[in-house]
Amino acid sequence: MATVTSYGAAQMVTGSCHLLEIGDVKILIDCGMFQGNAEHKNYDSFDFDPSSIDFLLLTHGHLDHIGRVPKLVKEGFKGTIIATKATFDIASIMLLDAAKILNEEYKTLYKKAKRQGTSKNVPKPLYDTEDVANTFKKRRKNADYHASVTLSDGISITLKEAGHILGSAFIEINFVEDTLSKRIVFSGDIGSRHRLVINSLEYGTNTNTLFVESTYGDRVHRNLDESVTEFKQAVIETIKRGGNVMIPSFALERTQEILVLLKDMYENGFLNGCKVFLDSPLAIKATNLYNHHLELLNEENKMNAILGSNPFKFEALQLTQSPKQSISINNIQNRAIIIAGSGMCTGGRILHHFKHRLWDEKNTLIFVGYQVSGTLGRKIVDGAEHIYVRGEKIAIKAKIHTINGFSAHGDREDLIDWISHFKELETIYLIHGETDKIETFKKSIKERLAIKVHIVKEGEHIYV
Repeated sequence: MATVTSYGAAQMVTGSCHLLEIGDVKILIDCGMFQGNAEHKNYDSFDFDPSSIDFLLLTHGHLDHIGRVPKLVKEGFKGTIIATKATFDIASIMLLDAAKILNEEYKTLYKKAKRQGTSKNVPKPLYDTEDVANTFKKRRKNADYHASVTLSDGISITLKEAGHILGSAFIEINFVEDTLSKRIVFSGDIGSRHRLVINSLEYGTNTNTLFVESTYGDRVHRNLDESVTEFKQAVIETIKRGGNVMIPSFALERTQEILVLLKDMYENGFLNGCKVFLDSPLAIKATNLYNHHLELLNEENKMNAILGSNPFKFEALQLTQSPKQSISINNIQNRAIIIAGSGMCTGGRILHHFKHRLWDEKNTLIFVGYQVSGTLGRKIVDGAEHIYVRGEKIAIKAKIHTINGFSAHGDREDLIDWISHFKELETIYLIHGETDKIETFKKSIKERLAIKVHIVKEGEHIYV
């Protein structure tokens, strides 16, 4: 009988990694990086033999779904990697960036440990840029949405739009077992029904078994229109009082959504005299990829692009590639709007801007994305009065806004609506969520849908 074993994103949000075994065929769905309090798990050995995996299916290009793929290859994986072309393009830039960060962190830790005589205890980086370059060589296979891809005799997959980020997909896996046709669906990360940049989530048709994310299964997001209004008001009020706006933003999707909103504000006269900085080389690269995949944008943005109006470009916007350009932003005293990584404030240029602006009550910090437990962003959201940036204590006096309506993850209502459209559904398995949120989501599903629900534990063997 086919089995699924989750080696990540089970009763936690990050580290997505699920092994489906159908007879002798082994299929891995995602191989993501652990983040936040679980970061140390990235250095553990895999709980399976990487060389035994026949296929790796990638749902999308976020690091918590692709971040350990180079490690998998380094440790023996020789199978085929299948994803949308956009996901492969995104994965390439995300993994290169991750490799650089991993190596920078290693060098810093090694120098400190060497001075203390403990350098032997510092783990080597998971991978380097050369490992990333080798990851997809001779292994990748592009899959278009809705096109059936045969893996082996009696096993095929179909990718459908998940509405999460560019190229994201949920995956239908069809197979025959003892003459009985079966289907399993892995959700990956599910987007909301209303998106600012890309096409919205599409519905599945039928499945026997569904593995579904639960990131926001415990809540209902604020209405998108209300979130857009709150965002614009926060920016305008900050400008009026002579302040600056800091936006820690994920390079993928969230940055592009914010650029679309700021362009609209600029063209309607709300940002007169302002300078907008996209202070993230990774986000700049990601935005260029969005321009290369116009076919995946929603109709409004696609039409604007066709008519010559780039959805992500306007006169007030400056792209700051180099560290020198980033540092020069310090010279601007007011009316600066700074979009910088990382989205959870775990590193990157946003820390530099915190040091120079977080202590000033005229300024505003706007969170537009999920903050994983254990990250600096989460500490600020939870009400910290100060933080430390490179050893220096920084008071938090800026006004803090947390706007969850922009989330690339669907909320409870999006998820339940999506689930309810599947026919022949027998069992729902909940993954990719913090324990308390999964419990709440399970209760909501059982109250509204007469379907068996199970919360997946890490390492648990599930017969499907």
